[in-house]
Amino acid sequence: MPAKTLKISVIIPTINESAWIERAVSRAWQSGADEILVVDGGSEDETLALALRSGAQVISSDMGRALQQNVGAQRASGDVLLFLHADSWLAAEACAQVREVLHKRAVLGGAFCQQIEAVSRLYRLIERGNALRVRLRGLAYGDQAIFMRREVFQGLGGFPDVQLMEDVLLMRQFRQLAWPALLPGPVHVHPRRWQRRGIIRQTVCNWSLLAAQSLGVDPNRLAKFYPPHSG
Repeated sequence: MPAKTLKISVIIPTINESAWIERAVSRAWQSGADEILVVDGGSEDETLALALRSGAQVISSDMGRALQQNVGAQRASGDVLLFLHADSWLAAEACAQVREVLHKRAVLGGAFCQQIEAVSRLYRLIERGNALRVRLRGLAYGDQAIFMRREVFQGLGGFPDVQLMEDVLLMRQFRQLAWPALLPGPVHVHPRRWQRRGIIRQTVCNWSLLAAQSLGVDPNRLAKFYPPHSG
């Protein structure tokens, strides 16, 4: 299918994201998304109303990022699935970049460079490190707005049904098929995780959890050490 005709579905899992969801949806429309699906895991704030007002389709689901994203993928009609965190937003050129890179049939998916919306130089190091991880290890994380051809995502069975690191596990499977493309984007990322726990503490926590999972610790057990940061 020619790249210019590729239909892109943006899937946003939410739980109490009223502070961010309007921006995430509106910027996704501005970037050229063909449809936006907000999959809500039981918000008690204004997330649903704001998402609807912004023009997104709203789907109710049990809570769990992996589950919510899989539900959205099942309901999506696009040729390309783009998974976006609610506290992030796409650059105006994002969907055009996706369509352009997928013009090459060998490219099956990828993610974006990040721009963390804070001024500390430590954030610039995080951005560069995350981009380098994709280039050298073929591992994109969920906050880099992973995108994938629909048939590839389905062939991999979607996100694994775990409470944490569903993005890592999926991308480990994906890189056995093809190396992910890293697009300039950027995907803009709110720094709330680092602000709440501290840049160094949050980064060390992430590395520790990844190391534990690599050693075989169940991601569902590790989820107890990674508190949710919605709202």
